[in-house]
Amino acid sequence: MARVTLLYAGPLGLAFFWLSWRVIRARARAQVSLGTGDDAALQRAMRVHGNFAEYVPLVLVLMLANELAGAPAPLLHGAGTALLLGRLCHALSIGGRIHRMRLRVAGMALTFLALAVLAIAGIIAAVS
Repeated sequence: MARVTLLYAGPLGLAFFWLSWRVIRARARAQVSLGTGDDAALQRAMRVHGNFAEYVPLVLVLMLANELAGAPAPLLHGAGTALLLGRLCHALSIGGRIHRMRLRVAGMALTFLALAVLAIAGIIAAVS
């Protein structure tokens, strides 16, 4: 069983639910069913949600593949923690009224770190 991956997939799934709910609320407030209607809050909510949807599934697939291939737990926990913190930082950085660029950069750096580490570990596992 892939317990480490599940440990991170669970909270990330709840985060995706929360981000989805934020988009729905922003759409209702702006009375926009498609697109953003030039509503800044809706646009921010959609980009946080979209960015999450663009990165998290691939990183979780890489984490699962590495776990099933026997990757060490510290590597998986490190990547999972980086991904979770990275996505939190990113959501907080552009999801509110104030854009916090340093927090956004930190969030993307942590996400990229998790992605790169798991991708490289997966390649190493596949060829060894």
